[in-house]
Parts: sequence; structure tokens; C-alpha cells
Amino acid sequence: MLHSHSYRAHEALVRFARVQPQLWRLMLGLVLVAAVSFAMTAALQVTVAGLFPGAWLQGLADGSNPGAMLVLLGSFAFLSLGVAMAARLFHQRSFATVTGHLRPLVRQFGRVSLYLLGLGLLLMTLPPYGMGPPMTPNLPFWTWLGILPLSAAAVLVQTGSEEILFRGYIQQALAARFRSPAVWLVVPSALFALGHYLPADAGENALLITAWAGLFGLLMADLTARAGTLGPAMAVHFFNNAAALLLFASPTSLNGLALYLIPFDMGDTGNLRPWMAVDFALMLVSWLTARLAIRR
Repeated sequence: MLHSHSYRAHEALVRFARVQPQLWRLMLGLVLVAAVSFAMTAALQVTVAGLFPGAWLQGLADGSNPGAMLVLLGSFAFLSLGVAMAARLFHQRSFATVTGHLRPLVRQFGRVSLYLLGLGLLLMTLPPYGMGPPMTPNLPFWTWLGILPLSAAAVLVQTGSEEILFRGYIQQALAARFRSPAVWLVVPSALFALGHYLPADAGENALLITAWAGLFGLLMADLTARAGTLGPAMAVHFFNNAAALLLFASPTSLNGLALYLIPFDMGDTGNLRPWMAVDFALMLVSWLTARLAIRR
């Protein structure tokens, strides 16, 4: 996976970062991204609380109702805003140079999405896994369906912004400074994994979930380097999170937009680990499917 000849398309993104490749610029950029995201998210929550007071605001802590989840997911847009500001201030480059040209990005996103839809339909034809108790209904179906366009848009904002930060800004800045793919593939993926280390919620499963996130980040970095835009990684990330947030969510948090709840929490080693094995396999199959979709 680390053969540089497979990553010629990546140069279309990295060449803009080579103009200002100093690592201190990346460090200052990340500080700015964090500051903008924190400040704007706080301002959004205060504004929403003032405009729409009610019990639903308690869900902002854990995403336990639809309104709170939409606000939480939507606030990820401030990561993209921070990246746009950092790219302009510290690297003299536009936001479009971070994501890749819009036309190929949209084309690749659409193509990978179609392939992943096909994969999903294929998986639905398989017999039931029978790996535990049945799912618990969460939102009423018609409520879930009615807000699905908003829910899907919010997940797209969340996943797209994470890709823009990790597989866009950070990966490109490191690739401009270090020639070895081992650096610019692994370091952003490790940072992405650290963001998913939640021992308070996942208990003994925390390291396993972190390893899953690290491998996912590595595969998305590989897709980005092969494609020359963030489109394929955005599509895979969107489909993964849509399943986990809109279809079958955790009963403990971030479940306000889900149709069903899984019948165990992230800390349940006996029930979660068999499903994690399925998740690892599905992640690899999704990556291979996306690679097939972007083949020229």
C-alpha cells in the first residue's frame, strides 16, 4: 500500500502545500483550527440555546435527541472553516487546493457512493448473522424518514470536515515536508485514532476501537493519495458514519438521529468484539470497493 508510484495523483494536492512547507506553519494552523472550532461551537450552542430554549438542550452533552445531534454534527463545519483560514493565513493557499478540484471530487464521491450502495444491497441479501439480541427501535420510522435529509446532510458535514482536516490539511502539509508515504499516511491516521480513544465510554474495548479508527484513517489516506481529491474518502467515511449514527447507534450516546439502537454499549466486551471483527472486515471491503470505483 505504500508504493509511491500508486500515489502520483496525490501530487495534485501536495504541490500547493510545497509553497510553504515549514512544519511550524502546520503547528500554528492546527492551533488556529482548534481555536476557531472551539469558539464557534460554543457561540453556536449559546445562540441556539437562546433562540430555542427547552429540555432538548440537555442532549448537547451526548447527542441523545434529534435537535442536539443536528447541532453537534453541524458544528463540525467549523473545522472546515478553521482549515480554510489556516490554509490562507499560513500557507497562502485556497480552500479548494485542500479538498481537490470540485468537479473530480464530486464525480469520485458519486462513483464511490454508487459502488458502496451496491455493496450494501449485496450485504442485505446475506443471511442474518445472529450475533446477539435484536436491535431496539429508537425513533418512530416516519419521524426518522422525515428528518433523514437533514440527518444525512449533518453526517456529510461531520465526515467531510474530518476528511478535510486529517486527509486534507494535515496529510498534505506532511507530504510537502516528508517524501516518505510512511510519514504522511501514518501520522494523520495516528492523530485520528487518538481522537477516538474514549476509555470512559468504551472501557476495555477502548484500544480496539482506537485501532479500528487508526486503520480506517490509514485506508482513507491511501484512497486520497490514489484519487487526488478527498471525494472517495469522504464517501466511505459518510457511509460508515451514516450506518453508525442514522441506522444502528450506540444506546449510550450520539443516538438522537438513529432508527435503531444496538442492544449493548461500547464497553460490552462479550457482545461488541464479535461485531468489531465484522466491522474490520467491512472496512477493508469498503476500501477495496472504493479503489475499484476510482480505477481509471
